[in-house]
Amino acid sequence: QVQLVESGGGRVQAGGSLTLSCTASGKYFHIHDMAWHRQVPGKQRELVAIITDGGDPRYADSVKGRFTLSRDNTAPTINLQMNDLRVEDTGVYYCYAEVRPHEARWLRQDNWGQGTLVTVSP
Repeated sequence: QVQLVESGGGRVQAGGSLTLSCTASGKYFHIHDMAWHRQVPGKQRELVAIITDGGDPRYADSVKGRFTLSRDNTAPTINLQMNDLRVEDTGVYYCYAEVRPHEARWLRQDNWGQGTLVTVSP
């Protein structure tokens, strides 16, 4: 069982910056991709940024050039540096990890954090 612990959400004015962090803990065989998704009421959860276990990030078009996702495999931890925040970036941000369980290494399971709220005011 893997737990994803998120931190760093909060309220900021448009144009400001926040950093979200997510650390995986527990027993597992391997963690593949890790990512941040976000959701606003009435809309589907959407991918913001994803990073492979090799450290290769990809971004949603809406955040390219403003957000930077990095990964430290010693924890493992991912950090999402969010700059030039916009009102439309407001939402609950969820950490995601694709995990091979320790006791079932042939499986790949989706794991989600509890979510952290980011509010960007005009």
